[in-house]
Amino acid sequence: MTQHFPEAHDASSPIGHRPIVLLHGGNVANWMWEPQLPALTDRLVLTPHLPGFGARTAEPWPGLAAAADDAAARIRSLAGDGPVDVVGLSLGGVVALHLAARHPELAASVLTSGAAVERVGGVARATSGIQLALWDKRWFWKGQAVAFGLPADSHELYVEHGLSVRRETARAMLAEVYAGGVPEHLADYRGRMLLVAGEKEPAVMRRSLETLQRVQPRAHTRIAPGMHHVWSVEDTEHWNAMLRAWLAGELHEWLVPA
Repeated sequence: MTQHFPEAHDASSPIGHRPIVLLHGGNVANWMWEPQLPALTDRLVLTPHLPGFGARTAEPWPGLAAAADDAAARIRSLAGDGPVDVVGLSLGGVVALHLAARHPELAASVLTSGAAVERVGGVARATSGIQLALWDKRWFWKGQAVAFGLPADSHELYVEHGLSVRRETARAMLAEVYAGGVPEHLADYRGRMLLVAGEKEPAVMRRSLETLQRVQPRAHTRIAPGMHHVWSVEDTEHWNAMLRAWLAGELHEWLVPA
């Protein structure tokens, strides 16, 4: 993996499917999606950098709505006016929800995992304060890589990228995400939607699924058994199987109803 991971990945055997957009989490960048590419060789895959991360660490965090607008503009520049299938993890999941609410004509479907829309408090909020205080410490990022279960060969990249993200960017992004809130007009979205949380994620993720289900009764809500927050790398096989099933119009039987 590389911090200069491309934003567009051409299909090796295109068969006319819609492009798919993968939106990365916070404190990582678009390179987090490398393990998913082998499962998506029949599609154009877009992995845009979110403002303030990856190749764009010099930019300030613009807010969730503006980040969604930024992603929509980048999608259109790389793949035209759509529609596309949108997938987001953590911060990328929240941005995906805002994208669906603000640009519904662009998003044919949305799949999110670990997207918090309820207020984050307690231990998680306290931990973020410690995280910000230790932001420039290499040992902290090494510990984070181990805690998230990242593959050993990606630890150094995760550390270097974490150190490259400005503390001000992280503070602004975390404050907005932790405050919670359902994107305005999300209830009007009419595309397919799958909302997932890992079984071992903080309770706020399940509460967020419940809130989103009330706003979007047509959405599917599921639990990924035994999984933590960044399970796209924790269990690549199941993540990719879920993704392929979703793109085929199905729900992977391994997922548990929320």
